Amino acid sequence: MKFTPLPLDGAYLIDLEKKEDSRGFFARVFCRREYKAHGLDPDIAQINTSLSLKRGTLRGLHYQVFPKAETKVIRCLRGALWDVIVDLRPDSKTYLCHYSCELNEENRRMLYVPKGFAHGFLTLEDNTEAYYLVGEYYSPEHERGIRYNDPALNIPWPFEPLVISEKDRNYPDLKKG
Repeated sequence: MKFTPLPLDGAYLIDLEKKEDSRGFFARVFCRREYKAHGLDPDIAQINTSLSLKRGTLRGLHYQVFPKAETKVIRCLRGALWDVIVDLRPDSKTYLCHYSCELNEENRRMLYVPKGFAHGFLTLEDNTEAYYLVGEYYSPEHERGIRYNDPALNIPWPFEPLVISEKDRNYPDLKKG
């Protein structure tokens, strides 16, 4: 695996190092030793998947608060999605900064999201399936969210979402400061 640090402290893009031959390729998508060598949390409590039927489906921006804050590794197995992370750690030099990238079935990239970040995505194709490695068990009482179009963040999405849950649509504004 190739780990590329992102402008947000502690976040990484992870690319596969494929061993190819006439059959196709083989690659590792997770290695505890390599995660530790890059200072990343290698613990996995859950593996989740989501299927979004329609292009323009928005999921997020979601996170869990302490003591149930989560690390996440996201990969798109089918289709394509525009993935966004936001640093919510008040003591971080990249506090309230965001990063976005395309994850798709062709590039097979993964996004490592540290604890203290919000995460969400917008599907770019119908029938987009995402796969998540999550470092903490889901805890509804610790779940929080930020609205995708919160003016305090000014996140540039590729286009306006077409499908969005009522919960995600109605998160309150985040106040900068």
